Amino acid sequence: MTTATTPQRARRQQDTFSGGNPLIYVLALVVAAGSLGPVLFGVLGGFRTNAQLAESPAGLPDPWVFSNYTEALTNPDFWRFTLNSTAIATITTLVVVVCGMMAAYPLARYRFRGREALFTVFVAGLLFPVTVAVIPLFILVSQNFGLSNTWWGIALPQAAFALPLSVVILRPFLIALPNEIEEAAMIDGSSRISFFWRIVVPLSWPGMVTVGVVAFVQSWNAYLLPLLLLQGNMRTLPLGVADYSSEYSADVAGVYAFTSLAMIPALVLFLLMQKRIVSGLQGAVKG
Repeated sequence: MTTATTPQRARRQQDTFSGGNPLIYVLALVVAAGSLGPVLFGVLGGFRTNAQLAESPAGLPDPWVFSNYTEALTNPDFWRFTLNSTAIATITTLVVVVCGMMAAYPLARYRFRGREALFTVFVAGLLFPVTVAVIPLFILVSQNFGLSNTWWGIALPQAAFALPLSVVILRPFLIALPNEIEEAAMIDGSSRISFFWRIVVPLSWPGMVTVGVVAFVQSWNAYLLPLLLLQGNMRTLPLGVADYSSEYSADVAGVYAFTSLAMIPALVLFLLMQKRIVSGLQGAVKG
């Protein structure tokens, strides 16, 4: 009796402690602290005065000061920059999701010569950074298309560089759809376009959300391309943060507050869609 239950107890204990290596959790905590530490430092710094920061840079607010955030929120430039960033990010996201679905659908559901080679071209696009193409893009957008200092002049290039990742993520979703669904839709008289909009798009919603959130966050944090193409009141929030930091360099607490507010929209969106992003990436891996 004892000899029979001993292996079972050992197996239960092994299952109990099979949650993972403790070293992995320690490393995860270190990485999380290194990532969240600067963010928390900037957010808390916005609730302090410049005198408090000079006396104890790593201390907590004592007392808490809210004037830095209220001044940033009442600054009309902040809302103008926020509007530009929101508009550009929204346009970029819509173009990426729509064009990504339309590009991934034939690469997943149609069989034609050169399909895999064409998909390889999209994969190779992941290795092509926007920094390399900044000067050609500046000439193309400003001189050839005349879209300099406009929302579309920033959104379209950003969408083009985000398109390869969207195709790579969305294609597995479309491949994983059973052929029986398409055959049943065709028997009922549905066309390929109708099948795409009524069946494929709703079933690929997790992947579309993942692609959309990634494109929005990347567009929101973009700096180099807007720096070259936008001027004056058309500047985005990252450019506004840089201008504010240089103009009010002596007001360190105010700069912390302005920078923290600039991070909130993308951070909140990412946190709200975190589960959908994870499920979308898991679906892409399974597919």
